[in-house]
Amino acid sequence: MLNETNRALSVSELNEYARRLLAGDPLLRNCEVTGEISGFKRHWSGHLYFSLKDANARVQCVMFRQSAMGLDFTPADGMKVVVRGSASVFVRDGSYQLYVTQM
Repeated sequence: MLNETNRALSVSELNEYARRLLAGDPLLRNCEVTGEISGFKRHWSGHLYFSLKDANARVQCVMFRQSAMGLDFTPADGMKVVVRGSASVFVRDGSYQLYVTQM
């Protein structure tokens, strides 16, 4: 795959490009997603890591400590929730995930 400078992209450049594409999409910058919590983990830092799933698909999610502090319930596996956040690519790992700000 060659870009406008006629050279192959590095993995970092490819992942950063994908991140910018998602960040530039108005729908994906602020979307609501409904699903069932799976694989819930609360990290010592206060960040929450989990997947949201439905009958056909799954998306990895992270909710940073500052947002998680505003929750008035304790999330758990099996709960059906609606989250708000933004879809992005974690450039280091090349993984697509949802950055949750509200649940």
